[in-house]
Amino acid sequence: MAAQRSIVICGGAFAGLALALALRQGLGPDIPVVVADPALATRPSRDPRATAIVAACRRLFEALGVWDQVSADSQAILDMVVTDSKLEDATRPVFLTFAGNVEPGEPFAHMVENRRLVDALVVRAEAEGIDLRATAVSTYDSRADGIDVTLADGSVIEASLLVAADGARSRLRERAGIATHGWDYDQSGIVVTVGHERDHHGRAEEHFLPAGPFAILPLTGKRSSLVWTENRAEAARITALGEEEFHAELERRFGLHLGEIKALDQPRAFPLGYFVARSFIAERMALVGDAAHVIHPIAGQGLNMGLKDVAALAEVVVDAARLGIDLGQADVLERYQRWRRFDTMAMGLATNSLNFLFSNESTLLRTVRDIGLGLVDRAPPLKSLFIRQAAGLSGEVPRLLKGEAL
Repeated sequence: MAAQRSIVICGGAFAGLALALALRQGLGPDIPVVVADPALATRPSRDPRATAIVAACRRLFEALGVWDQVSADSQAILDMVVTDSKLEDATRPVFLTFAGNVEPGEPFAHMVENRRLVDALVVRAEAEGIDLRATAVSTYDSRADGIDVTLADGSVIEASLLVAADGARSRLRERAGIATHGWDYDQSGIVVTVGHERDHHGRAEEHFLPAGPFAILPLTGKRSSLVWTENRAEAARITALGEEEFHAELERRFGLHLGEIKALDQPRAFPLGYFVARSFIAERMALVGDAAHVIHPIAGQGLNMGLKDVAALAEVVVDAARLGIDLGQADVLERYQRWRRFDTMAMGLATNSLNFLFSNESTLLRTVRDIGLGLVDRAPPLKSLFIRQAAGLSGEVPRLLKGEAL
């Protein structure tokens, strides 16, 4: 049986912390799990964004013992409407509606504020005895029987496996010489939280406008999180506006169906692009989350794709440990890559196609897509399939995404 060393995870956000908990659950305390990230020194988290957690990923958090800590602060998405119009149109006809349940009583997604979920993950990781270090991974040296990971504080950890969960600009991916392929959209996503007079009743709205999707996602109370796509120059202009001018731009898109509205935080713009790493693995290294792939937010799947990586990698590593196999050897990591890379490519191409189809002013394309949306709306089996796909419950689903403990 192979002697197992530590597992080091570079990155202490959703993916890194969830992976640490999954590995501790499946491997037990005998194999140390270390999470290294300077951001761990900043607690509580101040991330103002919110995320749609699909049903499969909610099941993962439930299996890891985290969901109970955030469920009271989460908002179920009970239904969703999709419209397609120009900004100046007086009305926005609804072309597609989705009921929000994948199973009776189980919504296909919940909105959760990032700071609450990250803090709950940290608390759970500390309770499970995971070694959290508020420092960066500076370098590493791999060899046949292990990988020596050097942290910025000078400490060196002898590990079996190093996981890059350090985001889209992953230094570990770059250090491993893993190239990416993809493109820039010349779009930015404006993110802001909005308060409104009337209750949203758990309804999410996706308005397809010529510049890109304008998504209104329900939060607890009379609040919603907006993900608002514009071309990059226009997004920079809008986020630089004063309060009154910004409110006017917001109201033109949001409308007054929920009464008077008000931005509750400072709008921020994030550049949008698509890329996938040419390999999800290197010698004794695996990439997860944004280090492996970044996709357009049009389908709200970015974070959930990363959590699927977490569930798959944790499962293959735990299976290897139970067979006495070295956790970082090539065939273990190759199984992870085979499991995740095709699904990632398919989702990336799907979101890219959706962005092309909906982020334009072509009358012909608008006619085609509206006919397509109308046909889907009138086909319950097809809508059910789309909901299960969006909820992360189609294809070969890792055990954690079914809510099963490792």
